[in-house]
Order: sequence, then C-alpha cells, then structure tokens
Amino acid sequence: MDVIVCVKKVPDTAEADVSVDAGGREINKERLTFAINEWDNYAVEEAIRLKEEDEGTVTVVTVGGKDKEDILRRSLAMGADKAIRVDMEDPEDSFVLANVLCTLIKDQKFDLVFFGAQSGDFNSGVTGAMVARMLGISHAAMVNGVEVLDGSIKASRELEGGLNEIYEIKLPALFTIQTGINEPRYVSISGIRKARKKPLDVMTPEDVGVTEVKPMLSLEKMYLPPPGKIAEIIGGSPEEAAAKLASLLKEKGAF
Repeated sequence: MDVIVCVKKVPDTAEADVSVDAGGREINKERLTFAINEWDNYAVEEAIRLKEEDEGTVTVVTVGGKDKEDILRRSLAMGADKAIRVDMEDPEDSFVLANVLCTLIKDQKFDLVFFGAQSGDFNSGVTGAMVARMLGISHAAMVNGVEVLDGSIKASRELEGGLNEIYEIKLPALFTIQTGINEPRYVSISGIRKARKKPLDVMTPEDVGVTEVKPMLSLEKMYLPPPGKIAEIIGGSPEEAAAKLASLLKEKGAF
C-alpha cells in the first residue's frame, strides 16, 4: 500500500494571544510556536500503520520554504519513507495549493492520498476534496476508520450527531482524516537517527511542472471579532430570578 500524505505547518494559537499585524492581512507570529497541523499528524500515523500492516511506502509532501522541513523530518522519524517539499511561497488560496499538489501527486506512485480533515489556521477543509477532483479519483471526508480490502478500502466516515457511515471505495482514492482515528506515536531517538538517512527532495515549481494558476480567492482583511456584551448575573430568590430571566428572554425575542 503506497500512501502519500500532504502536511502543513501551522501556528499553535490554542493558548496564545493572537493579534493582527499592521498590514491587516496576517497575524503577528513573533511569539508563536509552529508545528505540524494536528489533523495531518493523525493522517501520517494512519499511513504508517497501513504500511506496517500491508507493506508499501509512505511519502509526505508539503509546500513552502525551508522552515517547513522540520515537519517533514518529524514525519520521517515517525516512520515515513520519503519526503518532498515544493519550494515556493505557501499559497493563500486553496485552489492554487490544490493545483500544485495535484501536479506533484499525479506523477507519483500511490494507492491512497491522505490529507488532514482541515487545517488549524484557516479551517477551510476543502483542499483535499479539490485535489481528489483534479486527480479524478474517489474521495471521502472526515474519515475515522480505514480497513484494507482486496483492491478497495472500507472507510468509516463521521457524520453529525455521533453517526457514522461506511463506504467501500475502490483504489486509488483520497481521504481526509479526522482526529481520533488513531493515537499518533511519539518520535523516538532511533526514529530521529533513521530519518537523517531518508530522502527529502526539494523541488521547484518548474520541476513539478506547475503553471501559473489564477487564485479563486484573495485575502483582503483579517481582524479579530469584536467582544460581546458582558454577562449579566441575575440575583434574588429562585422565583425572582426565574421571572427576571423569563422577562429578558421575552425581550430578546426568544419566545
């Protein structure tokens, strides 16, 4: 089973004070730490597990500058066999990024392509589906279970309300992987040592065969949402508080 995993490096904003820079089109990154996108980490782990069960290879791919190579090295240390970085500015538009990845992937050997279900920065969740359409292969989103069959994959897909649906999808195929599908392994010292000997190829857009693609979207402005109103504490006896709450809800149009 040969699997290609597309990964992205994103800022960790979970416990950080995020602010918009003076240009209004980017966040201030000076005090932020960056790491592999959480959903992509699960995708790498799932690809490695498939390789361990059914042999084959795992190739990790990213688009961006040299500073993105640490997430590729980390994936190699986890157990991936090869890494490729397309050396270009990370596209703001998912359509442009999908074109770059499709052009690269179509010339590679693969049975499966994995993306994370979404990215932790823009959360658009569309790049994987775009690449699948451009490649002309079947795809499933929000996949939380994978079982290899003879020439196909049984994929469990997460729906709303705690429901799952199960598909049998012929190969080749593309899945966007949901968190919780597995437990990503820690990177061991021996894995780090082995990763140094594994190939990490750097390709220019010209090497890949990428032609200029007109973006479908352009980022004009970024801003933090305005703070909401301060919460109101309702005092008094239970009867008084209930009457006050009912009055407020009626005033706000709740009923």
